[in-house]
Amino acid sequence: MLNDVAFGQYYPTQSFMHRLDPRIKILALISIIVLLFCASNFYSLALCAIVVIAAIASSRVPFKSVLRSVKAVMFILIFTAVLNLFFHKGSMLLVEWWIIKIYLEGVIFSAFFVLRLFFIVMASAILTLTTTPVSLTDGIESLLKPLTFIKFPVHELALIMSIALRFIPTLIDETNRIIAAQKARGADFESGNIFKRIKAIVPILIPLLISAFRRADELGDAMDARCYSGSKTRTKYKKLKFGVRDLVALIVIAALIAGVVLFNIYGEQICPEIYQYLRIR
Repeated sequence: MLNDVAFGQYYPTQSFMHRLDPRIKILALISIIVLLFCASNFYSLALCAIVVIAAIASSRVPFKSVLRSVKAVMFILIFTAVLNLFFHKGSMLLVEWWIIKIYLEGVIFSAFFVLRLFFIVMASAILTLTTTPVSLTDGIESLLKPLTFIKFPVHELALIMSIALRFIPTLIDETNRIIAAQKARGADFESGNIFKRIKAIVPILIPLLISAFRRADELGDAMDARCYSGSKTRTKYKKLKFGVRDLVALIVIAALIAGVVLFNIYGEQICPEIYQYLRIR
């Protein structure tokens, strides 16, 4: 039932994206998210999409595995598209029925917004599919290290995020087992109205919460047994190193930033007769 969730799952293979420094991948993801929200026309959006698709191709991760993360948020994409379609006003009316009015500007804005969320989810999935939780922890801790001067618990925050990502696949498997056990006892999760379906989820949530707290308690005991002491006097088994491929990735991100800025400023000069339909109002 929840096998379509790809976020938090690592896909082991050897590729350009897998060998990148986790700090570069985190900065690249943040940059792409910011650029997708800053893109004001389809030229900028297309440039961001090309970079995301190129990252997927260079990761050697099956495209279906990346699309599974989009499938998990499909309801949110459709819901936001419908809202923008019906409530975004414009000057060119396409459909009018009763109180429903659909404008061309609303269609363009809805398509732009859905594509923006689509590529954000795909870029986020690539980060977790190509980075182990340990590497992700090291990257976050290294990027936030300047905050240690103000006594911010950087290592603890990175550890919490790493553990959360690590246990996403585990909790998904646990949920699937609970659902299978409840179905074997005659539980029905697919029929009835929405209230009956919500009520049917309660027998899943209670065992899942109990299992999650039990795993957290066992993890805490295991860390205490191994004399874990947080960030005090800890060393790194693998130290992060900046290489040539990381420099290439930085150049690509810098070029992407420059391209989006230029398209936002000078996009109107590219086919001005159709630009009015490609910009976001």
